[in-house]
Amino acid sequence: MLSVHQLHVKGRRDDLLPPTSLQAGRGRLLLVSGARQDHRTALALALSGRMKPTGGTVAWDGSARLTDLRLASAVVDAPGVNDPEEHLSVRDLVTEDLAFIPRRYRGALPGSGWLTANRFEDIAGLWTEQLPAGRRIGLLTALALADPRVDLLVADSPDRHGGDPADWLPRLEELAYDADRPLAVVATVARIPADWTGPAAVIGNAAPPAGGGLPRELTEPNELPQPRRPLETEDAK
Repeated sequence: MLSVHQLHVKGRRDDLLPPTSLQAGRGRLLLVSGARQDHRTALALALSGRMKPTGGTVAWDGSARLTDLRLASAVVDAPGVNDPEEHLSVRDLVTEDLAFIPRRYRGALPGSGWLTANRFEDIAGLWTEQLPAGRRIGLLTALALADPRVDLLVADSPDRHGGDPADWLPRLEELAYDADRPLAVVATVARIPADWTGPAAVIGNAAPPAGGGLPRELTEPNELPQPRRPLETEDAK
């Protein structure tokens, strides 16, 4: 379980992340909306332990140690952080990303073998900038999950590659509801899809309103309607 209470990251002039509270459990997909890309990316990095918060708390399975959070999580496609470089081919991207997984977890497959085993051989020769949105999210999430230690997946703004939720939402739902490897999946998005009935939150929901008073805390996910079933950065110190 990912538990976040009034998580806050201060920027040079204004907040990189306004105070935000949320919860995300294994087997669930949580969508978190925010109008600003820098807010969405800061949240993705803070939720995964890649950015040290200024205030508030973030805990994974009861542990508030950022090292534990980093080892258990993966960030997918954060702009300017770990989004694929345009000059890379898919084959080179896969080879590069697999090399970052510690050898004892990496398995025996080289990049070309991994592409075939995961059914991406048809796009191996494409530049990453040529990938359709659906294939992009499929490839990048599969690469993130090549590390068997990952139980928390945080996708940064998958909707920025196209306006159709069908390009990214089914894949994230599929991963969250996978009975063989149930994950806690969080996606930061510019806006929540109109027909989404699952858990949702808004960046800044724990910030005091303009006139003062109590923070706008997030409704607990178990009080929200059940979701429909599926059809690097500053080092932590």
